Amino acid sequence: MIFKKIAMKLFIKNMVCNRCLTTVKNELNRIGIKYDTVELGEVNTKDKILPSQLVQFDTALRKTGFELINGEHNNLIERLKATLVDLEKYSDEDLKVSFSDYISLSLDDNFISLNTLFAEIEGVTIEKFIIKRKIELVKELLVYDDLSLDEIALKLHYSNAAELSRQFKRITGLTTFHFKQLRTFRSKEQEYNRLVTKHDLLL
Repeated sequence: MIFKKIAMKLFIKNMVCNRCLTTVKNELNRIGIKYDTVELGEVNTKDKILPSQLVQFDTALRKTGFELINGEHNNLIERLKATLVDLEKYSDEDLKVSFSDYISLSLDDNFISLNTLFAEIEGVTIEKFIIKRKIELVKELLVYDDLSLDEIALKLHYSNAAELSRQFKRITGLTTFHFKQLRTFRSKEQEYNRLVTKHDLLL
């Protein structure tokens, strides 16, 4: 009989830095839990974890200041993240309600409680998480699309390009213009290095 491997997603409280990632990875390796990815607040395993391994992992985490989120809250966080991704499709005019009301209605739960739980796991509030995702989308559009800044602002539901630029500078420390220049320069440098390496191999 062939047993199908079942990956699991685990959510962990209080992970806030790269040192936290290293600590969690060390415990996973020590216990023998195979994983695909470890991010702040989240672990994606390769296989289903044995109950004894889960207890051992939780005990080890608590000793280092972390804590596994229980199964019920696991499901809630996954649903919340899916709702936040879904929220990106709508503008303020489309929603007719605030993003906090939309989230509360979608999950049938109190927004303050959801926000507190989310911040414990992700290390940021829901609002800051949404802003962070929008800025990442702005970066992609600046580098890989030929849209103007006004078109990007419209696409991502900013009131105007100036608002987008202000938020981008506050989060990244760069203007949208300088970010695009920097990425373009790095891409050209990488392509140059690739061609030089290829040339050297042919010699």
